[in-house]
Amino acid sequence: MILRSISPQLHLHSNGHGPDIHAFGAVDLLEVHDPIGAWDSAREFIRKNEGKFICAAFSYELKDDLEALGSNNPCAIPFPSLFLFVPDIVFSWELGELKVLQLNRRELDVEGLKQELFTLYNSPPVETIKAYFTSIDRSRYISQVESLKAHIQRGDIYEVNYCQELTIDSQNIDPWVTFQRLNSMTRAPFACHLRVEDLHLLCASPELFLEKSGATVRSRPIKGTRKRDLDPREDERLKKELASDIKERAENIMITDLVRNDLSRTARSQSVEVEELCEVYSFETVHQMISTVRSELAEEHDLIDLLKSCFPMGSMTGAPKIRAMELIEEHEDFRRGIYSGSVGVITPQRDMTLNVVIRSILYDDAQKKASVAAGGAITALSEPEQEYEESILKARAMMAVLGIDL
Repeated sequence: MILRSISPQLHLHSNGHGPDIHAFGAVDLLEVHDPIGAWDSAREFIRKNEGKFICAAFSYELKDDLEALGSNNPCAIPFPSLFLFVPDIVFSWELGELKVLQLNRRELDVEGLKQELFTLYNSPPVETIKAYFTSIDRSRYISQVESLKAHIQRGDIYEVNYCQELTIDSQNIDPWVTFQRLNSMTRAPFACHLRVEDLHLLCASPELFLEKSGATVRSRPIKGTRKRDLDPREDERLKKELASDIKERAENIMITDLVRNDLSRTARSQSVEVEELCEVYSFETVHQMISTVRSELAEEHDLIDLLKSCFPMGSMTGAPKIRAMELIEEHEDFRRGIYSGSVGVITPQRDMTLNVVIRSILYDDAQKKASVAAGGAITALSEPEQEYEESILKARAMMAVLGIDL
C-alpha cells in the first residue's frame, strides 16, 4: 500500500471546523533530538523553505532550550524533540472533495494516494484487540497531588498540570485504522496522525495552542472538564455544573492570564484581549471550559519568536510557568516528549495552526508498544480523588480504542 509505505506523513483533522490536511513524504526535513539550540535550527529551516508548506512537531522537551530545565525520567516512545518537514505533496479534504495544495515531487502516484485516502475514510470499523497494560497506581497519584498542593500552600506555585502515563505492551495495531476509530469517537477539532518512521502519534486534541492568520494570533486554553451523558437532561445539568464550578473557573482564569502574558511578549502594544472567558463547549465525549485570547503580532517578531514566547502551552504547565515545570519533573515519573507539545502546519504565507498534544496514543510499531498520558490542573481547591477520576475520564477514550476498559 502506498499510504503505509511513506514516512513522514501528517494528517490534520478538523472534524467540520475547516479543511482536513494530508501531507506525505519529505523533500526536506529537520530532525533534532537534543533540544538545546533547536529553536534556532527551526528558524533557519523555515527561512530556507520560503513559499513551502511545513509540517511541524514540537516536543514538550523544547522547554529545555528556553530555560535551565531538563529531564532524567524515562521516555517510552521517543519522538524527536523537533521535527519539521516540507512534504512531497499536500492535500486538502473538505466536503468530500480532495484537492492537491502543493506538489513538490512530481513522480509520486498522486491518484493512487487519493484512492487510498478515499478508501481509508470509508473503511468499516475494525474490532479492537485486548491488550496488557501497566496498572494505574491510584495511591501514588493521590499522594503526588497532595505533595503538589503543599507547594501551592507554601506559595511556590498557583497551579500545576500533573499527569500520569499508562504504557501498553504487546500491542499490535494498525495506526491508520486506530486513528480513524479514535477520531470518529471523539470528533475533536485539532485531531492529527503523525508518522515518523516506526513512531505514530494518534491525537484527538480539542485544544488550540496557536493560530496565526496574517498578524492576528489566537490561543484557546482549556481548563475544566465534565463527561457527556446519554440522557439529554443529565448532559445539560453536567454542562451547567461545569460552567458554574468555582474551582474549574479559577483554573481556567489563571491559565488564561498566563497565556495573555505569554502573547504580550511578541504582541503589538495594547493588542492583547480576552475574546472569550470560561465558555463551555461540548465535544463527543466531554464538555470543556475554553477561553480565547487574541493578539496582533508585532512587525519585528517572527513565528519562532511567537512560539518561544508561548511554549509550552500554559495549560500543560501551570503558573508560574518555570517553577511549575520544575515540579512536574520532580513529581511525574515519565518524560512527556511529544505529549504536551504541539503539532500542526505552517502555510506558504507563514500562517499556522498548532494544536496541544493531549488525548493521544503514542505508538511504536517496532516495539509494539503504546503510551497514553492524562492528567489535570492541581490548585489549592483540588480534591485528590476527584483529580484522579478526571485523569481517568480523559484517558478513557484512548484506552477504549486500544480495547481496554478503565
